[in-house]
Amino acid sequence: MIFADLFILMFWIRKLGVLMLDTVENNYQTISVKRFAPNLGAEISGVDLSKDITDKQFEEILRAFHDHQVLFFKDQKEIAPEMQVIFGKRFGKLHAHPAAPTMKGHPEVFEIHATKDSKIANGEFWHSDVSCDETPPLGTMLQIHILPSCGGDTMFSNMYSAFDTLSEPIKNLLSGMTATHESEHIYKGRYSDRGKSDADIDCPMAIHPVVRTHPETGKKALFVNRTFTTKINELSAHESESILEMLFQHAEHIDHQIRFRWSLNDMAFWDNRCCMHRAIWDYWPEERKGRRVTILGDRPR
Repeated sequence: MIFADLFILMFWIRKLGVLMLDTVENNYQTISVKRFAPNLGAEISGVDLSKDITDKQFEEILRAFHDHQVLFFKDQKEIAPEMQVIFGKRFGKLHAHPAAPTMKGHPEVFEIHATKDSKIANGEFWHSDVSCDETPPLGTMLQIHILPSCGGDTMFSNMYSAFDTLSEPIKNLLSGMTATHESEHIYKGRYSDRGKSDADIDCPMAIHPVVRTHPETGKKALFVNRTFTTKINELSAHESESILEMLFQHAEHIDHQIRFRWSLNDMAFWDNRCCMHRAIWDYWPEERKGRRVTILGDRPR
């Protein structure tokens, strides 16, 4: 009898948890916001990004962005490049990529495109966009217009959670430490098949705190990534290599992750200051294409 009662109790606890996760947040008036997963992300509906949005819609999108770190705008039409630029500029001045080719007629737009002839697909390893810049992007908005028949998902990792789940001794160790973020090993030759020679690109390098404070939420986030972060400056080479590998594995742990499966014309908008992402190139030889706009951020502190 006791075991039967316990089973029933566990069933209803799990049922309640599922219902809570499925519940649409009701403190929004102009958009619909539904949590994507317990640890990260939200699906946004009820707004058409191919048109101008109202001030109230912008205010609520910004609030959801700060609350959930990555937003997935569902049921969208294809957004014209100029409208995507206008939407991006609502959040701040746009960031110019130092190496990637831009869209003809729209220098603020970076076209993401992988085909059977591509040497690389953008974002194959965990990273925060262009963290090698002195002022890395605040956020990135990407809409996908051509999808493979399956695959091509994007993974995201919560860097608030990555910091919060470190032990107190490790948090204390990292306090005040800085890391070097470099790009030459990534950008040299990367876009040669798209008409960009090494003479045409910049390869920035910057020093940022290992743990940064988000300027809007005040929360602390781990700010190192496997793609751009090359060393912790206050440690010896051996110590830096060991600590960085531990931090990379910790930040990439499944507990901090979500995996987003795209539908045609979905747009994702993620906060580079507090999450990482990784694009899965598992669809070769099929094609995947989209347009990306990034918003300039501040100097990490």
